[in-house]
Amino acid sequence: MPDNLVIAQDEMMVQKLELGLDTFGDVTRSEDGRLKHQAEVIRDTIAEAALADEVGVDAIALGEHHREDFAISAPEIILAAIAARTSRIRLGTAVTVLSSDDPIRLFQRFSTLDAISRGRGEIILGRGSFTESFPLFGFDLRDYERLFEEKLDLFAAIIENEKVTWSGSIRPPLIEQRIFPPLEHGSLRTWIGVGGSPESVVRAARYGMPLMLAIIGGSPSRFRPYVDLYHRALEQFGRPTLPVGVHSPGYIADTDQRARDEYWEGYKAMHDRIGGERGWPPMTRAAYEQEIEMGSLYVGSPETVARKIASTISALGLSRFSLKYSGGPLRHDNLMHLIELYGREVIPRVRQLLA
Repeated sequence: MPDNLVIAQDEMMVQKLELGLDTFGDVTRSEDGRLKHQAEVIRDTIAEAALADEVGVDAIALGEHHREDFAISAPEIILAAIAARTSRIRLGTAVTVLSSDDPIRLFQRFSTLDAISRGRGEIILGRGSFTESFPLFGFDLRDYERLFEEKLDLFAAIIENEKVTWSGSIRPPLIEQRIFPPLEHGSLRTWIGVGGSPESVVRAARYGMPLMLAIIGGSPSRFRPYVDLYHRALEQFGRPTLPVGVHSPGYIADTDQRARDEYWEGYKAMHDRIGGERGWPPMTRAAYEQEIEMGSLYVGSPETVARKIASTISALGLSRFSLKYSGGPLRHDNLMHLIELYGREVIPRVRQLLA
C-alpha cells in the first residue's frame, strides 16, 4: 500500500475514531430465570441505549431479524424511541436486510429518523446472515443476488440525488422522482456490511460507502487484506478515503474470570441454537476460551477488552469499532453493567492506548 494512503488511514483513525455498541435484541432471562417476552426486551433495549448515550458511547446499532430468539424486527421504530431519550449518540442498524426491503420506504423511514434525531441517523445495508425475511415478505431466495444488487443501486441513487431517475428489473422505473421527507442537512451515512466477500468489499468502494466488516470468529488480522482491497478500490474508482469499521461480539465484567463465566452459558446457547440450524458442532468451553484468547471474542475486564479493541483498531486501521454486546439469554442488569463499564472505562482506555 502507498505510504500516503497509510498516513491518511492513520490520521483518520486518530481524528474520527468511534466506539459503538450493537445488539440484535437477543431474548434475555428475567431474574427468576424465565425468558422475557419480546416486548420486554424491546423496552430494555431502549433503556440500554439511553445509558450508552449517558456514558459516552458514540453509536448504537440494532440488527434486524425475524425469528423467535431476537426481538428486533423493526429497528427504525425503536431507534426513534431512543432518539427521544438521547442527545448525542448516533443511531443506526446492524444490519438492515436490504434484499427483502423496499429502498424507497427504507429511505423514508431513515430520513424520518434523521429528522427526529437531528441528524444522528445512519444505516448499515447488508444481506444479513439469516434468510427468514425472504419467505416472510414473499421473496424467492433464487433472486438473492439480483435483489441485493438492484436495490443497492436504487438506494444509492436515492441518497445521491434530489430527483431520482432509475430503472431495473425489480420494479417500474423512476423518472425525476422526489422522495419525501428529504434530509434536512447533508447525506444519510450509509455503510455496507460485509462478512468476508471480496466482491462485496469492491462493491462498497464502487458506491462510495463506508465498509463495516462483521468479524465473528478467528483472528481479526486475517481481514487486513480486505481493508487493503477496499482502499485500493476506492483509489481506482476515484473516491476519497472512507471509514472502515468492525462489528464483533463481546462481554465485559469487573474481572476476566467473571466475564468469561457469565458470558459462557448464553454464548453457548446462542451458538448451539444457530449451529443446530446450520450444521455446526456444539460449542465447547475449550473452543470458547480459544476464541477469547486468539480470535474475535472481546470478553474480559475493562482493561483486557480495551487492549484487545485497541489492537484490532491498530491492525486494521479502523474508524469505528462496535461491540455486539448482547449474546443469548443474558440478563438485562448484566448488560446494563457492561454498558457502564464500556462507556466509562473501556472507551477512555482505548483512546489512551491509541494516543
